[in-house]
Amino acid sequence: MRIEEARIPVRDGLWLAATLYIPDEAAGPQPCLVEALPYRKDDLTSSYATTYRSLCEKHGYAVARIDVRGTGSSPGDALDEYQEAEQTDLPDAFAWLAQQAWCDGQIGMWGTSYSGFNSLQIAAERPPELKAICAIYATDDRWTDDVHWRGGALRLVDLVDYNHYMTPMCVLPPVPAVWGSVDGRDWREEWERRLRTNEPWLLTWLRENRHGPYWDHGSLRLGGTTSGYERIGCPVMIVSGWADGYRNNSFRTVAELARHGVPHRLLAGPWAHADPATAMPGPRIDFEAQLVAWFDHWLRGTGEHEDRLDVFVRASTRPEVDLDLHEGRWVALPSVPPVTEATLDLTAPVTLAVAPDVGTAAWIDCAGHLPWGLSGDQRLDDERSLTWEVEPPPKPVVGHPVFRARLWATEPRASISVKLCDVFPDGTSALVTRGSLDLAYRDGVHGAPSPLVPGREVAVEVVLDACAYEWTPGNTLRVSVAGADWPNTVAPPAPVSMTLRTASLTLPFLDGEFPVPAFGPGAEHSSETTEGVGWSIHHDVLSRTTSATTRSDSRYSTPYGGTAHELYLGEVSVNTRTFAQRAHATTVFELAWPGTEVTVRSTMTLDVTPTSYDVSIWTQAVLDSESISERAWRESIPR
Repeated sequence: MRIEEARIPVRDGLWLAATLYIPDEAAGPQPCLVEALPYRKDDLTSSYATTYRSLCEKHGYAVARIDVRGTGSSPGDALDEYQEAEQTDLPDAFAWLAQQAWCDGQIGMWGTSYSGFNSLQIAAERPPELKAICAIYATDDRWTDDVHWRGGALRLVDLVDYNHYMTPMCVLPPVPAVWGSVDGRDWREEWERRLRTNEPWLLTWLRENRHGPYWDHGSLRLGGTTSGYERIGCPVMIVSGWADGYRNNSFRTVAELARHGVPHRLLAGPWAHADPATAMPGPRIDFEAQLVAWFDHWLRGTGEHEDRLDVFVRASTRPEVDLDLHEGRWVALPSVPPVTEATLDLTAPVTLAVAPDVGTAAWIDCAGHLPWGLSGDQRLDDERSLTWEVEPPPKPVVGHPVFRARLWATEPRASISVKLCDVFPDGTSALVTRGSLDLAYRDGVHGAPSPLVPGREVAVEVVLDACAYEWTPGNTLRVSVAGADWPNTVAPPAPVSMTLRTASLTLPFLDGEFPVPAFGPGAEHSSETTEGVGWSIHHDVLSRTTSATTRSDSRYSTPYGGTAHELYLGEVSVNTRTFAQRAHATTVFELAWPGTEVTVRSTMTLDVTPTSYDVSIWTQAVLDSESISERAWRESIPR
């Protein structure tokens, strides 16, 4: 194997920085696997190189890791995530890679999260060289199944994670040793250009607070009704995790791929947003073997393929925020699992005075590493919710449960959160699945919002997240309904009560017996560590404020004799009397190479008011202890 840095030309005259892992030439030209990310291949995600080396050395694939336009050591402007230029840049890169002497002309694309998203997006462009993709923890609906909005409501705690840290990351400099000199400009000149011109992506995401063409760009599920799945022209493997925020890109997506005749496979395990070989919770599997077998079949013609769903059905397990192993069993299902729907009538009417800080036990579910942990015991949240308890289902629930109700509220703005829990005889409550909806979107989350009329009854349908779960006999199924899912999403803007006159829950029960798929084992234990991380919930009794704070601090070595330091601090809060809410985040990136030290610091504060999102962002860049740039943005964005 040899490793090379390359500049891959694209149609507008720019190029993409890529690291190439090229197998021994004695084996002849080989397929090339591509991962393209904005997360800086040469420092912040340099640890990913272990996977690239393995795919090359052990399995004989060429591998190209690409910094997308305007990020890392690639020139251009990083205007937004999944910007339109990315959908032309990457097919251009495929064409160039396919023409290299060491490539046999075939490209496979894969990746986790961002690179799972753009794998689906590029597959929809149908570049002729692309023969198969594997999208890991991605989504087909950017509007309501990503880290920005959920059920029409702003995702609050995500603001102090990805939604903020991409602001400073996008203005970090190119790596000096990789950049060299471009058109007479050295790396510092390119850095200063980025600092002058780059705008925070968060501002766009807040302005786009309705469903529309902006969110349909990059989504296969257009408007929730029209479909873009038919644009896919190559086989698709989807990897989902029941502890991950992108679990809905599972049954729904695969059913559509099947309907359009696209070869497919779903691998849905118990995992959070991390490598199935090391993620929490287990059981973990040898995921590299599964990935290689997929590409071996479609790029090398080896092995057998059948369209199928390998699904881990979770079983009753006591919750822990850092749970290492979840009970359950694997089943191999057809593309559309055979289910029988049963509807449970839930007695009503009942009235609830909304507590705005219900939801802290469920926490965030779109990140895979601590402090973004798993859900804990739900009983304290359940106590401040409307609850119904029923006998556990006799069969596994596989698919999307649906909650329906007729209700009214005392204010024009209200939300509903619905959770299914597994309650143990001692009262321990484990979260199974959840769904939430800003009631302005009661006529459909992809439609236009409209305020409630206080006291006027409306019909509401909440589709819960995809799940595969079976209750242990003796446990209880609890339906828990609240008026907030905080801090996952913002609470209503003002105190409110709601009354349910009728309610029901429809569950999809799996029918039949199915074979058990076999996997090689992954790591015995999760790779998660509490070193350098913090996560706490605080209740200030006198100020009536609940806050959730996070901290992550890490240092490590990087290529080209460098070092990196990442510090993430976040806090979200809500006043339980007024419902006023705030998010505040600080991110610090420190990068050093021989003779050079750079630091980018950024802070973000967002106040959620009844009528607006008031956001303030500040970014500073420091070179060798000298501040070379400071910029600030302030904007009040109407809700």
